Parts: sequence; C-alpha cells; structure tokens
Amino acid sequence: MGEQQQVKFPQEVIDEYAALGVDLPALFSAGHLGTRMGLQIVEASAERVVATMPVEGNTQPYGLLHGGASAVLAETLGSVGAMLHGGSSKIAVGVDLNCTHHRGVRSGLVTGVATPLHRGRSTATYEIVISDEQERRVCSARLTCLLQDVKPGDEAHAQTPQG
Repeated sequence: MGEQQQVKFPQEVIDEYAALGVDLPALFSAGHLGTRMGLQIVEASAERVVATMPVEGNTQPYGLLHGGASAVLAETLGSVGAMLHGGSSKIAVGVDLNCTHHRGVRSGLVTGVATPLHRGRSTATYEIVISDEQERRVCSARLTCLLQDVKPGDEAHAQTPQG
C-alpha cells in the first residue's frame, strides 16, 4: 500500500542475479498476496530479512491482527532468507511453519525479522520474530524450507514474480 521501497540486498547477491538477467525486487517480493496485505520487504540477505506490514486490513472479526496474516509475513521472510541462502541454483520450498501468537495488535505496523537457525545444503530453517511498534513480541515463528536444485524450465518461474 503506498509506494514501494527499494529492498537492500548485499552487492554480491545483486551481481550474481544481474548476471542471470533476474529482477531481484520482483523475484524476492512478497508476491500478490503480500502486496494485497501491504507487506514491504526493507532488507534482505541470507543472514537477516526484515519487512513491515500494516495491521489495518489484516485483522480478524475482533479487530486484532489475524494470525494468518502473521503466518504470511513469517513464511515470506523465511522463504526469502532461504532463497538467498540457496542462491540462484536452488529453489526454496516451505515444508514446515510454526507460529506462536503472544499478544494482540489492533493498529499500526508490525515488523518481522527473520534470522537463520540452520542453513544446510538441502534445508534452511529461519526464526521469525514479529513485533509491534513498541517492540513488543507479537508472534514467534519458525519456517523450514527444502532447497531443491533448479531444473530445466524452472528459470521461467524465477524471472517472474509468483503470487
């Protein structure tokens, strides 16, 4: 919602994908769902992924941030981290997501920060902490992604945003 911010990527990642003709902001975006939810990725590397999301428009009937919205934020951040860890020769596919909701939020922005717990050859696991504007923890999540080798025909999917 509003204008898109430019995601900060490490220079070596920009160079790797530019050599392949891949549009990094499109590839590592939140996709159509994230766009509808107002999710904004502001920093992205294999070591740390940060994004914000408005509470407004992402609430359940009681007016609180929807747990599913927190799950979307968490899975997006962990997936982006896993994709960056895997590099251009791998595709990250989420296989396990766990979210614990600690407190309700009725307004403002929430911020998610994903950091790796494990980065291997075939899997990557990220912890995602979602906080409110007072830096109180709203949700703790963990995402594990399978890292699959890129196969012929996958290149077309990597060059267009997926939703």
